[in-house]
Amino acid sequence: MIIKRFQAKTENEAVENAKKELGENVVIMNVRNIKKKGIFAFFKGTMVEVTVALEEENNSVPLKNAENSVTMPAPSLTALEQLAKLQEKNVSDNAALPKSDNVGSLLEEKLDNLEHLLKQQLDNGESDKNKGTKNRESIDVELENAQSEQIKFMKLLYNTMIDNEVHEKYANQIIEEAEKNANPNMPFDYCLTNVYQKMILKFGQPKEITPAENGPKVVFFVGPTGVGKTTTIAKIASKFCVEEKKRVALLTTDTYRIAAAEQLRTYANILEVPFRIIYSAQEVAQFYHEFESYDYILVDTAGHSHLNEEQGMNSNLILHSLDDVAQTEVYLVLSATTKYRDLICIADTYKKMAEYTLIFTKLDETASLGNLLNLRLYTDAELSYVTYGQNVPEDIGRFNPQTTVKQILGGKA
Repeated sequence: MIIKRFQAKTENEAVENAKKELGENVVIMNVRNIKKKGIFAFFKGTMVEVTVALEEENNSVPLKNAENSVTMPAPSLTALEQLAKLQEKNVSDNAALPKSDNVGSLLEEKLDNLEHLLKQQLDNGESDKNKGTKNRESIDVELENAQSEQIKFMKLLYNTMIDNEVHEKYANQIIEEAEKNANPNMPFDYCLTNVYQKMILKFGQPKEITPAENGPKVVFFVGPTGVGKTTTIAKIASKFCVEEKKRVALLTTDTYRIAAAEQLRTYANILEVPFRIIYSAQEVAQFYHEFESYDYILVDTAGHSHLNEEQGMNSNLILHSLDDVAQTEVYLVLSATTKYRDLICIADTYKKMAEYTLIFTKLDETASLGNLLNLRLYTDAELSYVTYGQNVPEDIGRFNPQTTVKQILGGKA
């Protein structure tokens, strides 16, 4: 893995510089404002520093001209295998593991200081080469002790992920990948940032709704009943209308629940945007041409059980009613409070209809965000927005992989 910092006047400019040098697959790890140094620093204003990471096919070969970058060490221990053995021991053995309040507080403290850890990893990646020589016996003892403590720390990270409802399969996968980039004398700080980086890379960057190249972008919102789909649409519509001054039309295909249609109509009246009810797939094309001069057409589809095949067929017709006519996108809206097994069934059902991007709601109603990672890895679908309350338009934001990973690893939001 390559980690590197880029500085520029704006975040976008720094990210663009990173992509030019390292490629389009870079993932943002951290963003911070920095001040120029020197006697005239006061007049130069602030700069933005972006730390990015890039997963390499061969971790032992650094990129050319990667100044201020560091390549993680090659594999040298089998922490996962030893971790598995520790998992099989009796509960009484846990007294020897770093699960005390003091260690838990230490983990949280380190998570809150990840910016410093990333900087330290960049600045001191080669420091091990400068250590003095020691006798062989002393080195062996130190390595054995360090390896033992490292395994305990990795177990703590594993248990924390499980406690936050990361599926066992994915927690094991993350630990296994992290230990490939570890060595016996790697400090806890490096183990933590290694796991953190792996999880950020797995989440990837969020995808936002952007305008179509020609004509309006038609966005279908699908998902089960009760996840807050209509309220989410209202928040997104408000963002487009108020903040971006875009022309938006709201449509609904939900003729099963009068309250849902009236709720969206109320939001449309407040935002002073057109609202229509769709009764058939054929009407979608009709309304598309009516609002052809608009920027966005947001379509609220009828929420239904993933077990209801008839309603599923109707939804499928609606989603494909504008194929080869308009640029469309589908967003699957899910509640972060739903059980993982049910989320899989819902995701599989809608996968049969169309490719989708994920939106998670009700983050304020759960303390465990593991399902966001589970669904990202299970569906390979990008994440987009998250909501965390009923207030329109305030309680919505772009999915933030950095804060989400910190919470999954036991830190505070």
